[in-house]
Amino acid sequence: MPYSQTVTRVTQAISDTFDQIYPWFGQPADVLRFKPADGGWSIAEILEHITLTTHFLLIVATNGCTKAVKRALTQTIEDSESDLAKLQSISQKDSFPWIRPKHMEPKGEPASEVLATMQIQQHQCVELLEKLQNGEGSLFRVRMSVNALGRIDLYQWIYFIAQHARRHVAQMEENLAEWRRENPKRL
Repeated sequence: MPYSQTVTRVTQAISDTFDQIYPWFGQPADVLRFKPADGGWSIAEILEHITLTTHFLLIVATNGCTKAVKRALTQTIEDSESDLAKLQSISQKDSFPWIRPKHMEPKGEPASEVLATMQIQQHQCVELLEKLQNGEGSLFRVRMSVNALGRIDLYQWIYFIAQHARRHVAQMEENLAEWRRENPKRL
């Protein structure tokens, strides 16, 4: 079946990434609020940013899914797979300059709301992939300006969600390490 390996890999990436993120919500409040010396975001802010970014990416993915499924009624789907390797650098912190839009900056939502939103978003990603399980996601392409990716298909777009979130896992790990250095007696 076309794109079956792609659907499996993207579904697994979504699952693995969010499985890495959910435990961060269980950190003590002072760890979640800790601001690194470089002026970066706290872990709580990073978690909220992930949901804000995912929100806007899912709007495009949802609209694109509707169009792709409709196109599949009249267009042939190639027996192929998506090039997910071109998105690997997205998951690597500091691998390229990243300027986020203002509307993706955290506002201070409670962690419980951020967690609930993130769980809903993960479910939405899985639902989209189920609708696109026969290669339909290849029939809709969207321009992605981040890291000059250019036009990518819906599978790559949803994979981007996982890669973006994974990028911030490294940032949260750095924050936790810095907090531990500053609070050695609280370990």
